[in-house]
Amino acid sequence: MFEDQAFSGVLVPVLTPYDQDLAPDAGRFVAHCRALLDEGATGLAIFGTTSEGNALSVDEKLRLLEELAASGVPAARLMPGTGCCALTDTLALTERAVRLGCGGVLLLPPFYYKAVGDDGLFAYAAEVIERIGDPRLKVYLYHIPPVAQVGWSLPLIERLVAAYPDTVVGIKDSSGDWANTEAVLKALPGFGTFVGSEAFLFDNLKGGGVGCITATANVTVAAIRALYDNWQGADARRLNDEVVALRKAIQAYPMIPALKEIMAQRNGDPAWRRIRPPLAALDAEQAAGLTRDLARLAFPLAAE
Repeated sequence: MFEDQAFSGVLVPVLTPYDQDLAPDAGRFVAHCRALLDEGATGLAIFGTTSEGNALSVDEKLRLLEELAASGVPAARLMPGTGCCALTDTLALTERAVRLGCGGVLLLPPFYYKAVGDDGLFAYAAEVIERIGDPRLKVYLYHIPPVAQVGWSLPLIERLVAAYPDTVVGIKDSSGDWANTEAVLKALPGFGTFVGSEAFLFDNLKGGGVGCITATANVTVAAIRALYDNWQGADARRLNDEVVALRKAIQAYPMIPALKEIMAQRNGDPAWRRIRPPLAALDAEQAAGLTRDLARLAFPLAAE
């Protein structure tokens, strides 16, 4: 069990750029994905929280996924978020991901109904796995209770692994609760445990985890990859402190708008500031504050 992990290292939940009509901009999206892989990303976790995944329709996600595949980005390095509130939407996205050869899918629980128990969530995951019915399917559970308010409990994870040991192979723990991550690591050695922030990457690797899937990697992937590659080396503490400082500076602002502001400045491309309501771009005061805070950390923002 867990012998053939499809993913490890630093995965990026890729930002979604938009055109002037707020439609997904496939050209910028593909270019950003390629740049992230060139800069050291080991995989791309598209259509998650940072991607504004729940602001995108199923058709929009399918089109972007097809664009990536057609562009030559290796499908094996893609972990699309396919979990939706509607089972049929989840199935449509998951089926396409498997057919295109994606290395895995990131399964958010159906989150609209809050007072659901583990039996209901198990039934949802089981329906997806059994209806897809393809041994190539690799499921990474997406645990983000601060946002979804519905999560994958440890007993439920153990139950799913026992029922589908070759399919349910990992988790992205974005709970922000190290005790939860540590409990998963101890209960399921060899499980593909990713943390949702580089602030926990060092401890996750020490505990037997496989990496991180972190929003800030959209703009800091090289630095986080350096920590991943050298976490047992003499410079590990310095590398860790540097990426954590950058994380804290960026997350002091609304995360997705802040990352898009950085992308706009670094690329000299104001189109990157576009964001779908109800989210809003940083205002002038926030953007100036972010720029100052990053300058103090010697983080490059000038357009190349």
